[in-house]
Amino acid sequence: MQVTFEQIPFFSMPTLELGDIIDIFAVAFVIYRLIMWIKDTRTWALFKGVFIIIVIALVAYILDLHTVWFIISNTATVGTIAILVLFQPELRRALEQIGQGKILGMILSHEKQEEEEGLRNDTIEKIVKSCVQMGKVKTGALIVIEGQMKLRDIERTGIIIDAVVSTQILINIFEKNTPLHDGAIVISKNRITAATCFLPLSDSLTISKDLGTRHRAAIGISEATDAVVVVVSEETGAISYVRNGHIKRELDAEKLTKLLSTPKRKKINQKKLALWKGKQKDA
Repeated sequence: MQVTFEQIPFFSMPTLELGDIIDIFAVAFVIYRLIMWIKDTRTWALFKGVFIIIVIALVAYILDLHTVWFIISNTATVGTIAILVLFQPELRRALEQIGQGKILGMILSHEKQEEEEGLRNDTIEKIVKSCVQMGKVKTGALIVIEGQMKLRDIERTGIIIDAVVSTQILINIFEKNTPLHDGAIVISKNRITAATCFLPLSDSLTISKDLGTRHRAAIGISEATDAVVVVVSEETGAISYVRNGHIKRELDAEKLTKLLSTPKRKKINQKKLALWKGKQKDA
């Protein structure tokens, strides 16, 4: 008896019509654009963590890893509630944007995003020079330099601006009794993108008691993101560098320049998973 592929269940294929193909591409396109939108927020790190847990759960289910599957399945409900509580502001903002029609515009937008390698040498020079000058006159400063994680949520807490990084502008922003001096500024892609921003304070109990709110905020944002922060103390004029929750204090111009030159982003032509890193690959 002759058996055809169509008679074997493994090789049986459902009939695809034009409507089904359009449906698949439409859903894939919306999911892709949503991922592109999520990666511009701090939710991207959570998204990657949830994806890893889902992969582990699938592996545990397929390989009959009963203990791993039991732990994941029994903590899924609690974990979902915890995520909803922790990311309540982001979820509320997303719902507001849906109501205002902003997310639809983001999904359909095809704006090309350029990838930067990091701070340029001239930008570093201007940051260092301004910090040294502000330190001499004890002008407090809080400068947040964006890494690979986008700081859109932080920027929204302040005043959105778009200015070239210069020594004069930085000094003027943090000058006492000026409208923009209170809070932090954000530097992204070698430009000042926001000022008077609020930063999350660190809850660490190991922070020195002689460090004030400005330094605690710098440590807090460096713990929550991959940003680096430069702080100028208003009390002593000392310059500090903060990254990954660790602070280096009493820095001179040479040491600060060296530290700011270290966390360079990977070059565009380097082979990597751009989407997983939260970056768009340059076409």
